[in-house]
Amino acid sequence: MSTASRCSSTTHGERRTFVASSDFDLRAVFHAIEAKRRARDLTWAAVAREVNRNRTFMRPIAASTITGLRTKVAGEGDGILQMLLWLGRTPESFVPGVPDADAEHFRLAAVDPGQILRWNTRALHRALNDERLARGLTWLQMADRIGGCTPNMLTRMAGGGRTGFPHVMRYVRWLGRPATTFTRVAKW
Repeated sequence: MSTASRCSSTTHGERRTFVASSDFDLRAVFHAIEAKRRARDLTWAAVAREVNRNRTFMRPIAASTITGLRTKVAGEGDGILQMLLWLGRTPESFVPGVPDADAEHFRLAAVDPGQILRWNTRALHRALNDERLARGLTWLQMADRIGGCTPNMLTRMAGGGRTGFPHVMRYVRWLGRPATTFTRVAKW
């Protein structure tokens, strides 16, 4: 069954929001962070400091960004990776229906001080393009089969840069590969 057949689209004001029943669940990430925060009796500022432990003063993740996951439908990919590392969870553990979502092959790479885990969008684009060519699809056909994305969202990853959740998990799930396959450890 294609992803698109398990998805629905809802309207929020003027914007259409794509919602897939098997999407990465940002609200579940928020609730997992909230549970760990409460268990350790931390403030949100303390959580942000710990999530940012390997980040420099450049672009730290704000506490409000973390608490905002409670209501957001999308989140910045590299920031979410840092939150998942703090939780000790895999991206797949927040996607409904992934068997053995905490298995070793789904585990994110550990990072040392001064390093950060990032999405390797160039590698993800190469894998998507290889699969697209193998299936004889256009970028439009591929976007339709993945669901909730446009051809431009897929092709712009060729130049590197950032991506976001839940889209990035739609891409890796469509490829049938663990998310960690498309991450890289980088220096700040």
